[in-house]
Amino acid sequence: MYLLENLQSLRFMNAQKAEERIKKLTADINYYNYQYYQQHTSEVSDYIFDTQLKELAELEEQFPELKQAESPTQRVGGTITKDFQTIFHKYPMLSLANTYSEQELQEFDERVRKAIGENYTYICEQKYDGVAISLTYEKGILTKAATRGDGIRGDDVTANVKTIKTIPLKLHGENIPDFFEARGEVFIPTEAFLQINKDREENGEPLLANPRNATSGTIKMQDSTVVAQRNLDCYIYGYYSSDTQIKSHSQALEALKTWGFNVPAHFQKCTSIEAIFDYIKTWEEKRFELPVATDGIVVKVDSFKTQADLGNTAKNPRWAIAYKFQAEHKSTILESITFQVGRTGAVTPVANLKPVHLAGTVVKRASLHNKNEIERLDLRIGDTVFVEKGGEIIPKVTGVNLAARPSNSSPVQYLYKCPTCGTPLIRKEGEAVHYCPNETGCPPQIKGRIEHFIQRKALNVEGLGPETIEQLFEKKRIQDPADLYSLSYDQLISLERFGEKSVENLLKGLEKSKKVPFRNVLFGIGIRYVGNTVAEKLVTHFKNIDALIQASSEELLNVPEIGERIAASVKEYFSNPEHLKFIQKLREAGLQFTEEEKTVEMESTLLTGKTFVVSGVFEHFGRDALKEKIIKNGGKVLSAVSGKLDYLLAGENMGPSKLEKAKKMGVEIITETAFLEMLTT
Repeated sequence: MYLLENLQSLRFMNAQKAEERIKKLTADINYYNYQYYQQHTSEVSDYIFDTQLKELAELEEQFPELKQAESPTQRVGGTITKDFQTIFHKYPMLSLANTYSEQELQEFDERVRKAIGENYTYICEQKYDGVAISLTYEKGILTKAATRGDGIRGDDVTANVKTIKTIPLKLHGENIPDFFEARGEVFIPTEAFLQINKDREENGEPLLANPRNATSGTIKMQDSTVVAQRNLDCYIYGYYSSDTQIKSHSQALEALKTWGFNVPAHFQKCTSIEAIFDYIKTWEEKRFELPVATDGIVVKVDSFKTQADLGNTAKNPRWAIAYKFQAEHKSTILESITFQVGRTGAVTPVANLKPVHLAGTVVKRASLHNKNEIERLDLRIGDTVFVEKGGEIIPKVTGVNLAARPSNSSPVQYLYKCPTCGTPLIRKEGEAVHYCPNETGCPPQIKGRIEHFIQRKALNVEGLGPETIEQLFEKKRIQDPADLYSLSYDQLISLERFGEKSVENLLKGLEKSKKVPFRNVLFGIGIRYVGNTVAEKLVTHFKNIDALIQASSEELLNVPEIGERIAASVKEYFSNPEHLKFIQKLREAGLQFTEEEKTVEMESTLLTGKTFVVSGVFEHFGRDALKEKIIKNGGKVLSAVSGKLDYLLAGENMGPSKLEKAKKMGVEIITETAFLEMLTT
């Protein structure tokens, strides 16, 4: 009767009463969620909870303008996200330095003691195998959720994260800062993962590989309703704020717990390296009792002030380290070996194994890397092999049980021809991998290069995926990425599962990709060893494709962080006439092959002829602003300390290696104040 009476009363409710009722229901249901998921207490029956939630949903549908940001109806999803917006992290999401060695862990402890003395405490925690997430709270309300991305910026996955019931939409408790970020790990609990795969198997669907990959895919789904059905969970282990009321990591964890977050109960304070080793030993055995996969222990300096004193490198904090557990290994039967061809022509042998349960997943295949590895292991079909997961994720064959080897076995004969196109394989001097040189006629190479070209970090062509590429290739519509720009409406509408809207989206995506910056285009071209970072450095140095094509080996080596292997690869690529024809086709299609140069408005020539390296945190300028200031006054900014450097501009928390190197080389070290004085003389 409760539900019927309340739903009937909705017909006669005005906006004022509706607003009061929505606020009351929202507060009550969020409180019940908090009690259930954080306090493990059920204060009302499932029937009462469900009927109140349904009443709230009905009210929000009738009065959508009254729906609150923290409404618990968002837990069931319903938002469709076509494009994930980029969010720049207020506090960079650095990754942790990893080690498998107790000796390296001891060396970490020695570095900490040397830097800050003996008075410190560590916090030891589990290293959960999920997807890192950043949650922004303003006035106690969840406003943004972002993935790690590249550490500087990530994807806005707020709608999906709001479906995770253990992440509070509105915080409870006292002394909650007006603005802060909570960091944590989103994961699929082991039981939920097994149930998902059981359901998929019954439905004839392919099984998910492992919980981490499944979590990563789920958090980026476009339909939050599907996300809600995956039963994601989240452990919180980090707090970032300019508010200074919380002084340590352990204090932050306790506060986060009282505010309503799902903080794991297994963290422990340690005041010595011996205590850390005891914690590791305990959890190396107990970790399989946890509801989520863990692959190690994280050790953090507790005090926030001490963390700030120790600082960070470009990638990792100096106040924390992850000790990784040795991978679990099992034995199984090597049933066969197949060979895969990648976009660069590299041929990778893959072991097909009798399925074995390993570190939480069923393993059927493992990479064998190359011919040398097969010969090193002396692999034979039918062998009993030992398999483990590198980092608990990638399966690999580590050895053979020779005592169980069949008497009639014979060594594996490595391929001498491409398994796809039949071209004789080559092996370059000094390399272990065999290659198919048939770049323009080998199907997996062609399709692989096109898939690389359209990916998000390259040309980011929307509306195009591997299945469509497969169809276009089979119909001989495309032979290289440049052919994409010649596709017509009539050629596309004939494809399977392609309607007018799909064709329109793809053509718009191709047109939009013509505005992608040169650095993305250079990466998308697919030159061997030229990843995102290398492409950016080459473009910054040479500015346009013609200068890059004409560059000598010496000129290439003058680019910061470009070594002989990369330089040789770039020279080899542009010396091929077919590649130059490909570049010309892309030019004619209208792609960007010139980096737009920013016009620098000079302020003075006071720093002409002087070189600087900028490192650390500064009071009056950000690092980029300081670099710009140097350039505007005639100076030059370098990326590394060398004997040719004039000044190391040193801020707080700068890298000690740069400081030490500068001192050794006699480079003058100046402060921000001294630098500003140089501009006033």
